[in-house]
Amino acid sequence: MLSKKALAITLLLFATFKLVMAQDEFKILKSELVFNNPPFNNCHASTIIETQSGRLLMACFGGSQEGKKDVSIWLTDLGIKNPEPHIVADGMVSDTLRYPAWNPVLFKDPKGKLFLFYKVGPNPREWWGMYKTSNDNGVTWSAAVKLSKGILGPIKNKPVQISKNLILSPSSVEEANGRWKAHLEKSTDDGRTWSIIPLDTAKAFDVIQPSILKYPDHKLQLLMRSKQGAVAQCWSDDDGKTWSKISATSLLNPNSGTDAVTLKSGKQLIVYNPDVPGKDWYNGRGKLRVACSTDGETWKDIAVLENGDKEEYSYPAIIQTKDGLIHITYTYNRKNIKHVVMQEIK
Repeated sequence: MLSKKALAITLLLFATFKLVMAQDEFKILKSELVFNNPPFNNCHASTIIETQSGRLLMACFGGSQEGKKDVSIWLTDLGIKNPEPHIVADGMVSDTLRYPAWNPVLFKDPKGKLFLFYKVGPNPREWWGMYKTSNDNGVTWSAAVKLSKGILGPIKNKPVQISKNLILSPSSVEEANGRWKAHLEKSTDDGRTWSIIPLDTAKAFDVIQPSILKYPDHKLQLLMRSKQGAVAQCWSDDDGKTWSKISATSLLNPNSGTDAVTLKSGKQLIVYNPDVPGKDWYNGRGKLRVACSTDGETWKDIAVLENGDKEEYSYPAIIQTKDGLIHITYTYNRKNIKHVVMQEIK
């Protein structure tokens, strides 16, 4: 019988072997910081989109510090060497009143129209949803529009075009009593109006910031950040009309945002922090990995993006572009955004 020490070493070697084998399916082509000289002291919550013309745009919020009134939404083109970000939205309410801007989310409809969703308000419990649109691949943007009462827009992760006439937007609320509740917002008129699809709100889970994954036969899966130490999930068999009860996945979650995407091959990828909650909400964000699944039930790590300790590598965004490449951006210690490009080998 193996000793405890020998068993621990064996399990570690086995886990390492599985990761190496899994990495044969995917290859990291590039990993670099986005900004050479960030025009802000603090940045967070990146989002990426490929435009109809092939531009790869990234937005994040940036300013002196999260929650400060000078925090705005910055946009940059990742296809340009040494990109210069510029402010595309802010929290100006009037000439004398300004709030911070939060959590931008980029989305492209089937006709190529771009949406930039973001939040404005003093904090996540009191913020409201805003959006702008672009019909020229992000060169110019419309005036800011406030979403209707009760509609927040996508809270962190991208909406998904389920069918020609159905967009599902992953959203959530953080209540004043400390409860977190995820929900979906749907549009059947190209994003002009939205309605709410509720999810199971049982007290067993506090969940926010869903991601939407697609499967054959109208099946969908939500993956969500939770306070309960694991990435949470629920399922739909009818294109999101109804949903199962929320349950835990096998993936750890230290109360930190994730993002996920369905690849053209049918495989599912999630970017997540493989740790458990610490004393403070920002603990457990030093390590960042990519995991893969074919069925949404069994996940295996296929890449280590960061292997830090007390640093913060968090709030990933992930998409697959027309050329098949996988693009990931994430917060790099609150001082920059990192851009990673991966390729599926088989």
